[in-house]
Amino acid sequence: MTKGRDTKPHIGIFGRRNNGKSSLINALTGQDIAIVSEVAGTTTDPVKKSIEIAGIGPAVIIDTAGIDDSGELGIKRVGKTREVLKIIDLAILVISNNEFDVPEKNLIHEFQSNDLPYFIIHNKSDLAEIASELSSSINSRYNVPVVNFSALLPVNIEEVIGLIRSTMPETAFHKQPLVGDLISYGDVVLLITPIDIEAPEGRMILPQVQVIRDVLDHDGIAVVCKEREVDAFLKIMNPKPSLVITDSQVFPKANASIPKEIPLTSFSIVLARQKGDFNHYVKGTPHLSKLCDGDRLLILESCTHHVSCDDIGRVKIPRWLNSFSGKKLEFDVVAGLNNISRPITDYAMVIQCGGCMITRKQLISRLKPAIDAGIPVTNYGMAIAYVHGIYNRAIAPFTKGRSGLVDYL
Repeated sequence: MTKGRDTKPHIGIFGRRNNGKSSLINALTGQDIAIVSEVAGTTTDPVKKSIEIAGIGPAVIIDTAGIDDSGELGIKRVGKTREVLKIIDLAILVISNNEFDVPEKNLIHEFQSNDLPYFIIHNKSDLAEIASELSSSINSRYNVPVVNFSALLPVNIEEVIGLIRSTMPETAFHKQPLVGDLISYGDVVLLITPIDIEAPEGRMILPQVQVIRDVLDHDGIAVVCKEREVDAFLKIMNPKPSLVITDSQVFPKANASIPKEIPLTSFSIVLARQKGDFNHYVKGTPHLSKLCDGDRLLILESCTHHVSCDDIGRVKIPRWLNSFSGKKLEFDVVAGLNNISRPITDYAMVIQCGGCMITRKQLISRLKPAIDAGIPVTNYGMAIAYVHGIYNRAIAPFTKGRSGLVDYL
């Protein structure tokens, strides 16, 4: 399964083997996209399928292997199923034949541990409807909806879709504006976008495109230029920009060029506010001044990409941090949503990229082990701003006088 490459809301379908999880997906999508068989264990690995849900929009449904799978391979399949919990926004537990015991209770416990909203479908109701005692017991203990359903005769499919709409967290499909709440009608936003060896051929990177669209959606005017043209353009630019957003790697140049009265931040910090754990970033970033010789830092990239000789996460950030701290630091880089090979407690800090390629839920889940362990976390843009002495200015558009600014300047 390709993980962490789709920002649409993700819905996971869970349950025992042969409970009709794949049939449910076929009923929801109106297509035979998942293999259906009477043989238990037909679904072996999580499988994604895109779907359009009225009231939510595009979403991704993930079919998973049975939670009761057994044997050496079965245990691995169950492990893959549990990994899905980290990347979804909503879980649907499928039961049938009035079976609800340890596997289901354990899974619900994991839903709760991952702060996952969920509901329960009693499938194959054409063969046996859910017993009223079981339905009452589940409602009493877990306070979640339980729906009788038949994937073979899906007469109440709209009820299920309605539950998906009402249970899905709004943050999964109603995104906070990137900068729209910072600007007014007709405001000019200047975007500084270097075109260098890391810039993709013939196009712009996703955060730049997303910010341009957000500015236009909120009736602003987006102006784009490279860092080399900023000084000359500002002399003739009228009106002056209400906000400037720069690529983090040219923060020092942008800071020198943009007058202090004009708010300045970066694409990475804009993303950190929209989908990252911004409060923990603000709290954790100043820990960069407390690093010691031998400290190990974890750098988390949310996508996989070709690594250039001057890669921002693998080359520039380690170089800047070594220079800033004056310490001999160790760095590990983990791309995508791959497993972290070391215990999280081995790390003095975690530095997360902007996360443009993943959902907020996936990013928050990625950082949760570090935050739970009390390990400081920060973001690419915030870390770069800090080591270049412009952290306060870079986060000021989003903090508005709240605590979190530092006095290291």
